[in-house]
Amino acid sequence: MLRRLLTIRIPSVWLAALLFSAGWPATGQNLPVLPPPPPDGRQFTIKADVDLVLLDVSVRDSDGGHVSGLTKDNFTVFEDGRLETITQFAARDIPVTLGLVMDSSGSMRAKRPEVVTAALVLIQASNPLDEVFVVNFNDTVRRGLPDMVPFTDDIPMLRAALDMENPRGRTRLYDAILAALDQLEMGRRDKKTLVVVSDGGDNASTHTMKEVVDAALASRATIYTVGIYDLDDPDRNPDVLKKLASLTGGVCYLPKAATEAANICRDIAKDIRMRYTIGYVPQNVSIPGIRHVKVEARNANGHKLHARTRTEYVVDTAVADRKKR
Repeated sequence: MLRRLLTIRIPSVWLAALLFSAGWPATGQNLPVLPPPPPDGRQFTIKADVDLVLLDVSVRDSDGGHVSGLTKDNFTVFEDGRLETITQFAARDIPVTLGLVMDSSGSMRAKRPEVVTAALVLIQASNPLDEVFVVNFNDTVRRGLPDMVPFTDDIPMLRAALDMENPRGRTRLYDAILAALDQLEMGRRDKKTLVVVSDGGDNASTHTMKEVVDAALASRATIYTVGIYDLDDPDRNPDVLKKLASLTGGVCYLPKAATEAANICRDIAKDIRMRYTIGYVPQNVSIPGIRHVKVEARNANGHKLHARTRTEYVVDTAVADRKKR
């Protein structure tokens, strides 16, 4: 969330994310470490030479419809209860780095066709300049794309990445999310998004939910979750899915049937494309720890709208020490 932009024109880089490895977490999968892709001149950049907090914000009206056409003056930002001054603002369809984290454990066997179809709907409804990758998981965590293809916008290749799995085995959800967060940091796009499709349960990971939460706090990712499970499934855990979405400013969807997944993914694609980017320079980051963020939005008539963004971010020790000097 907090980052130092070191040149006049570079992609935003999160200071906390510098603690992450450039490859996949060591979860025993023996996954390849891929080089980051070359710079892309079409990507969204922000010009600054100060510490910034960048927020990805979705705005809806009282009927749940997306609200477009707002300006900086329609927003108010608070950090730990203090009013902050918005210094950066963007309101356009900016390409994102998008990761699809797909549960292919045995509990998903009957639902997998609908899930794959829904994922393809999301890809087709997304910005054509998005860079996308797939992480499939059950007893192991595997990249869906070929080893030397970190991201792609090629729909047949993504379809193959989604179709490669035969649902079986147990569930390494936490390991998969951590792997996907690492892969996101290799992306060229400033805006980062994960879409996690699972029952929310985990019975095989080497990492913990706390590690996932800590990584999400340190990441710039917005996480959307889709809970696909039977009500009698003993491994279901929708609370995990709700927490990750709420923490990062995404949405948790809990459909009654897998057949609803396609419309849900269509809504996710629209939400991603209509989000606002808001940046501010925090008044005080001299003490490391968690910062609490609140964004308010009002329309031209002053009526309050529903603004959704991440609720917390982390100031690490290195940043705090630098600010004290």
